Amino acid sequence: MNLTQWMNEKLPLVVDKLEQEMQSRPQSIDDWLDLAGRNEIYEVLDDILAVLFPNHYSKEKVARSDTNFFIADMLRHISFRLGRHIREVFKYRCRKDKCEECNCEDRACKALAYFVESLPKIKAVLFEDVQVALESDPAAKFFDEIILSYPFVEAVATHRIAHKLYSLDVPIIPRIMSERAHSRTGIDIHPGAQIGPRFFIDHGTGVVIGETSRIGSNVKIYHGVGLVAKSPYDKDGKPRTGQKRHPDVEDDVIIYANATILGGQTVIGKGAVIGGSTWITESVPPGTRVYNTK
Repeated sequence: MNLTQWMNEKLPLVVDKLEQEMQSRPQSIDDWLDLAGRNEIYEVLDDILAVLFPNHYSKEKVARSDTNFFIADMLRHISFRLGRHIREVFKYRCRKDKCEECNCEDRACKALAYFVESLPKIKAVLFEDVQVALESDPAAKFFDEIILSYPFVEAVATHRIAHKLYSLDVPIIPRIMSERAHSRTGIDIHPGAQIGPRFFIDHGTGVVIGETSRIGSNVKIYHGVGLVAKSPYDKDGKPRTGQKRHPDVEDDVIIYANATILGGQTVIGKGAVIGGSTWITESVPPGTRVYNTK
């Protein structure tokens, strides 16, 4: 059998089986999420990053005299595309929840407006993040070098974008964004995590920050650090939903490589230093230094 014969005789059988599997799902086709796939969300995210960092994330060089036009044009495209996606995920959740009371169109418009209007503040905080990296990393020579080459910039910028959408109760889209950053940088930050300004992740690979984590200002962490839950399940074996599961880190804390901090009631106090490869399950008082002496 040659390739042409196989494609004519056998390939249609594979197509039929795949279609049958889709039709056999418990949900009807009408319940499927009507998005063009995650790749279009990725494209919107890239456009937002280009607005926040023209000439660093834009696809072409933007002259200083053209900056206003570039940002205005990009924001119109972002508003049209992201607004449509927000509307669709709101509708999808309403179908799942059998909600017949809210106006998804109105909610989507308001969420989009709040998000776009928050971009100047997000940009200002991101520039603080980059500035603290320049101040604290001896290997960093230039502001632009950090934006262009440090993986934490894309990870934290994506997080601040996704977190704003998460805080506006937009489902699905924030997680798609955060997982794109995770796959590209090795830094896994749930969009629900609250992170203050002047935040720096040095190196970055293997960092995990859970959904209910709260991080203050001027915090620095290294690769392999985990802010995680002690267990995702309660004593009855059910998922711990709606609970504080992940630690809090107060201002001016440094957490060195491969430290793991667990639990929703665990607080790392202001100015504490957590040494590398430590395992923390209880709160650490402000100003304390914790090291692994084994």
